Amino acid sequence: MQDIKYQEEYIRRIHKVQDYIEHHLGQAMSIEELSNVAGFSKYHFSRIFQGMLREPLAHYVNRIRMENALFLLAHRADKNMTDITYELGYTDSAVFSRAFKNYYGITPREYRKEYSKNCKDSFLLSEYNKNTAKKEWAGQLFPVTGQITIVNMEEKQVAYVRHIGTYETLAKEYSNLMQTLITYAEKQKLFVDSENWVLAMYHDNPEFGEENKFRTSLCLTVPECIEIHEDGIIGRMQLEGGLYAVGHFQIQQDQYSDAWNYMYQEWIAGSGYVPRNSYPFEVYRNNPHANEHHIHEVDIYVPIEPIHF
Repeated sequence: MQDIKYQEEYIRRIHKVQDYIEHHLGQAMSIEELSNVAGFSKYHFSRIFQGMLREPLAHYVNRIRMENALFLLAHRADKNMTDITYELGYTDSAVFSRAFKNYYGITPREYRKEYSKNCKDSFLLSEYNKNTAKKEWAGQLFPVTGQITIVNMEEKQVAYVRHIGTYETLAKEYSNLMQTLITYAEKQKLFVDSENWVLAMYHDNPEFGEENKFRTSLCLTVPECIEIHEDGIIGRMQLEGGLYAVGHFQIQQDQYSDAWNYMYQEWIAGSGYVPRNSYPFEVYRNNPHANEHHIHEVDIYVPIEPIHF
């Protein structure tokens, strides 16, 4: 039992480092800085990180930057190479271009040109929470539609448990993970009447990320006045504030990917907004097993910003 407790504490610390890296991609991050976040000696931290995630620290940071670069090059035509360079923490465009070519074998400009020419319409951009194979779209392109509102959300504190792996393994482990989150939240008295959101945050874009390394956080929002004790099972992080497009849907279990695709393909193209380089999430508004037809009431939050020409 003690061994499990120690292992859970290591996992919690590595998750803290992942969260820190996500929120500081535009900055240089030293081994000293990241080891301090984890609470490990800098002399041992790299080995611990690689041992826990089966990926060297430098490779992990570079991979996250490169996956973000793919997104920005493909879907943010309003950002030039200099904008992307600094947003991802590179010192100049030449350094970014070399890093990108070393990783993918093609320059950023070549990739942007090829994506624009060949791939723009070939991928259903968001397949979050998918539990079936890609559909052969016939007849009605978007079988699910929803009401969309724009909100300027304040930053929120959340308690979370994290899954790393494919969305197929997430579907299998979802119930146990959610039960773990709720059980530990009850022990810590984190629930406040009508104030908590239960949500799933998707840290990786399925268009560009490595499927077996997708990170998903199952979260409970907690008022800032309540302290969350990170105990090896539950972690704490901030849900980024800012502008979001919120899609309000009433759907069946197998229609989640349809709802995500409606927002990313049908709605956003004519909205005057573009996706902001942050993390989308879905908020669960009801218990679908409590109604006869098992309808899921879900709000999908997509981080956005006004498009600039």
